[in-house]
Amino acid sequence: MREYTTQMDAARKGIITPELTKVAEKEHMREDELLPLVAEGKVVIPANKLHTCLNPEGIGSMLQTKINVNLGISRDCKDYDIEMKKVMEAVNLGAHAIMDLSSHGNTEPFRKKLIAECPVMVGTVPIYDSVIHYQRDLATLTAKDFIDVVRLHAENGVDFVTLHCGITRKTIDQIKKHKRKMNIVSRGGSLVFAWMTMTGEENPFYEYYDEILDICAEYDVTVSLGDACRPGCLADATDVCQIEELVRLGELTKRAWEKNVQVMVEGPGHVPMDQIAANMKVQQTICMGAPFYVLGPTSTIDLDCPTGADIPIEERDVIYISTLKVILRLKFQL
Repeated sequence: MREYTTQMDAARKGIITPELTKVAEKEHMREDELLPLVAEGKVVIPANKLHTCLNPEGIGSMLQTKINVNLGISRDCKDYDIEMKKVMEAVNLGAHAIMDLSSHGNTEPFRKKLIAECPVMVGTVPIYDSVIHYQRDLATLTAKDFIDVVRLHAENGVDFVTLHCGITRKTIDQIKKHKRKMNIVSRGGSLVFAWMTMTGEENPFYEYYDEILDICAEYDVTVSLGDACRPGCLADATDVCQIEELVRLGELTKRAWEKNVQVMVEGPGHVPMDQIAANMKVQQTICMGAPFYVLGPTSTIDLDCPTGADIPIEERDVIYISTLKVILRLKFQL
């Protein structure tokens, strides 16, 4: 029986876990060098205790850069076997993580298949899955519904979850006051923003953060703090909304560490080149050295397509389209 709850808890107790041993070997480090970095939260090892086929990796500024691949079933690709072939091909090409962004039908069977067969760490975004899981309009979901989906993903064996905890009702007032060029471009952030606006309630991922941390500690799930207010264009870079959320993410990082839960922080969004270094320094300072999950996707444009008209258009579920309409309507009322 494990004498620790999470990788951070083990490191703080001086316990060298099998996962830490493997990561140290991959990073050409001694175990005693890596152990304090995990204990301090400067390195995370996402490793849900139920993901038994996992070949663990470490994430942190002192380690090699890790590559994440976004995949998942959709209305256009419902075949689990085909999607799993994509997963394994990504792994064979060197991916260190798979983000399951499934957006169609019953997502749990594919998620379970992914955890059972995928040897690299797996992440999800519970807010994406909530609307699909319950097959109800966003406004009808309760705070408990969202928390239950987080628990479901943890029980399924997910190694890390992206949670948009930093956007609050105060943030909504800031966005209205400062009139951004592009408002909220984060998909998860938009869903949380829309739900708060429609219900008048506080962000459930923020209000019930301690309950979420208890779930993550139970299954050793790493929290990836989503940047709901990341700038979508250069004009919005490093503005009040972005920095205010980052300060809150720093507070949430500290609260997670108090419960031995590992944390990554996402960001910084679209910023001018002369602000990149400053954004990194601010994040490192405010979030006390927690790993920065930089969202820098490669292009998805197929250069072999002769014209833009030849690029296939992805179709979404009706429930997603109706939710998007609500989000757009709310945004243009700002």
